[in-house]
Amino acid sequence: MSQEKVERYKKEKANRKKNLKKAKIRKNLYKAAAVLVLILVIAGVGYSSYQSYLMKPVDVTADMSAFDEYVTNINAEE
Repeated sequence: MSQEKVERYKKEKANRKKNLKKAKIRKNLYKAAAVLVLILVIAGVGYSSYQSYLMKPVDVTADMSAFDEYVTNINAEE
């Protein structure tokens, strides 16, 4: 049994650099994918909120009766 462990250790040691390189590449790919997903989510939220801001109708109404009364009172006094 211990000879099997020694053989396994030798195989791991022989491939250690290759395995570490693969793990490092995999880790960097996961980080890049996470950053890309985060950027896409932020961009999607920003775009949708901008579109909803553009699509929102602005309805402005004003009650001009007070202004009309003011103008008629000024004109009546003159």
